[in-house]
Amino acid sequence: MKTMKIAAAALALTMLAGPLFAVPPAPVEKLTSTGPDGKPGAILKGAIVPPGYDTFYLSGQLADPIDPAKKATVEDFGDTKTQTISTLTKIKALLEEKGYKLSDVVKMTAFLAADPKLGKMDFKGYMEGFLQFFNTAENPSTVARSTVMVAALVQPMYLVELEVTAVKPAKK
Repeated sequence: MKTMKIAAAALALTMLAGPLFAVPPAPVEKLTSTGPDGKPGAILKGAIVPPGYDTFYLSGQLADPIDPAKKATVEDFGDTKTQTISTLTKIKALLEEKGYKLSDVVKMTAFLAADPKLGKMDFKGYMEGFLQFFNTAENPSTVARSTVMVAALVQPMYLVELEVTAVKPAKK
């Protein structure tokens, strides 16, 4: 009987000690890219997420209209830079609702349609918007990213659609 009580006590201590001495997951390994000037680039080559992380896959998000009463033309949503800022602002809020931050984003896919005023994709405008959220003093983190020019998005007023994957250490 005494042996069973000791075994039960040892088991209880082992179960309690597990979470107290749990090792946090290894950090995400971010494979940096190098820009033409030899400095770290604005995007990553890739990211390796080790075990022990929760993942949030955020569906493609579109910009909100500048004036909610108007939402029928490109002008109502703005140029590529304006739509990028609007979309990333929305993504930031959606991430925060689930306990994530922009710095938790490890992968982004950007779908860009041609700006009718330019007749082509406005990559420069997209990057100007992107760099307001990533690789900044507030968020020095950046992401692995693919940027694709598409013939069109779901409606003709949209120039930018972004989808992201974010990771953070799993809650114990």
